Amino acid sequence: MFRCFSLAAGLVLFACSTTAQAQQKQTIGAPPEASNMKLVGTNDLQARSAYQPTIHHQGARWIAYIGHHGGTDDVPAPVNPMTGQAEPNGTSIVDVTDPARPKYLRHLPGQEGKYESGGAQMVRVCDGKSLPKGDPNAVYMLRTFGSEAHEIWNVADPANPVVVTRIGGLKDTHKSWWECDTGIAFLVSGAPDWRTRRMTQVYDLGDPAHPQKIRDFGLPGQEPGSTGAVPTELHGPISTGPDGNRVFFGYGTNKGGILQIVDRDKLLNGPKEPTPENLRYPEISRMPMSAFNGAHTTFPMLDMPVAEFAEDKDGKTRDIVMIVDEAILNECGEARQMVWFADVTTETRPMMISSYTVPEAGGQFCQRGGRFGSHSSNESMAPVYYKKMAFIAFFNAGVRALDIRDPYHPKEVGYFIPAITQATDKRCIPVEGGERCKVAIQTNNVETDDRGYIYIVDRANTGLHILELTGPARAAAGLPRN
Repeated sequence: MFRCFSLAAGLVLFACSTTAQAQQKQTIGAPPEASNMKLVGTNDLQARSAYQPTIHHQGARWIAYIGHHGGTDDVPAPVNPMTGQAEPNGTSIVDVTDPARPKYLRHLPGQEGKYESGGAQMVRVCDGKSLPKGDPNAVYMLRTFGSEAHEIWNVADPANPVVVTRIGGLKDTHKSWWECDTGIAFLVSGAPDWRTRRMTQVYDLGDPAHPQKIRDFGLPGQEPGSTGAVPTELHGPISTGPDGNRVFFGYGTNKGGILQIVDRDKLLNGPKEPTPENLRYPEISRMPMSAFNGAHTTFPMLDMPVAEFAEDKDGKTRDIVMIVDEAILNECGEARQMVWFADVTTETRPMMISSYTVPEAGGQFCQRGGRFGSHSSNESMAPVYYKKMAFIAFFNAGVRALDIRDPYHPKEVGYFIPAITQATDKRCIPVEGGERCKVAIQTNNVETDDRGYIYIVDRANTGLHILELTGPARAAAGLPRN
């Protein structure tokens, strides 16, 4: 068996097969592909596979906290050049105050393990002064620890974090949500006695040093002691807080997705025992999706003005949820995973109104290698982009900027596909007699900050890219010319 290899002198990386000669080549350091978006700065993130970035305005500084998947078969624990030690992938902390010159501050190792079985994928951050019982001098980072725990760290000094508390004894953790004003956290967990890999544990983390569990929650049929078919597992929730009084849950990733709309007050204060009746009590409605598609991200945009309806007697504003699926299989080995827009103005009867995908022919993405399809959106609700622009991570098609001011007709207005580097990892599929491997960008997650910068991170070890809009895309967002 032989592997993909690079020729540093020629700066060419070959995709290769165990059964045949090289299938494709890509040039390392070639210019990125872009339209109405430009590169501001980069950081290699120590060549670690990246998942969730969270950008936090911390005093006079802007700090990026970035969660990582576990290591790879070839490199299970990359060397941290700051310590000289091999460390399991965990959390990268990067100062992005000057986005053109990101400064790597610290790597916090996560759980030992590879791919989805290790690392510390998820991260959220809240100021202590915003939490009901937090230390006003602290800044708290909530992260997962591999598949087994949630952890809270004090990152007031982001280069020298201090662990505060740990919620352990779990079998899987993933994409949680934390309300900084109330302290309520919706933790995606795997409780050992539940029948599904992932469900919700609701906690009061208003005093991060003393977590208070409120309840377990999931779909009827997932609870302990139930029988029959088990509904699809949770991927993640997003809450609108006490004012909006809604939590939007997305179940499934790449198939059989469900959008669930839940009354937050009933969830927090209703009966806690996980019986089928109690699990149904806070639910307002659910919208099953196609067997082909999941619900990775469910991003609410409520009371959204739609210019097309401005002269109509009713319905001038709409409640919209953007649903993003997750592509799972390499080289288009599944149904296309896309972006969907649902009108939930009538909450008990949500309705799909539009969709978006990158045209495959625009870049022959099924042949590029790795995953092609959507994965996630930015989740910041800061006014700079909220209800105007959305940014979608599309794996080997990079990040896509969508004008969503008319959610019935979302429109792509920009994109950026980074160039591969020496660190970009291969992605393989089985072929007769072995496997075929190719190297391609795998833009995994995206976030924005209040300044308007866009942050994308790569699943295949290509690091962090900081971007900004240009031209018509910048004008569509209402940003000043740059």
